[in-house]
Amino acid sequence: MHELSLMGELLHIVEEDARQRGFIKINSISVIVGDLSNVLPDALELAFSFFQTQSDCIIDEETQLLVIREEAKAACLACGTDFVPDYRIALCSQCNQTKTVLLSGETFRIESYEGSDKNED
Repeated sequence: MHELSLMGELLHIVEEDARQRGFIKINSISVIVGDLSNVLPDALELAFSFFQTQSDCIIDEETQLLVIREEAKAACLACGTDFVPDYRIALCSQCNQTKTVLLSGETFRIESYEGSDKNED
């Protein structure tokens, strides 16, 4: 499950930025996960749950993770059809040509996060 290492790196990036901004707690993190990104949203959420239990982490049990799914879309350069591909290399659903380009679906990135400079106990 590479999502554990991905989530660890994602949290490291958020924590580093949050500390520079003076945050001591992260309230929520929004992540975009593309359908063709090779990241499983359920496994990513499970990894997030694991890190929520770690005492040396800037997130806790109250921190929310929002996974925004990005649908895969492709366009055929031969006939101009837009379609939903099953794979990164896809045949056009209309003309079966391989002259296609992915428009979306490969993204894996932090969209945003919210933090606080106060400990809300």
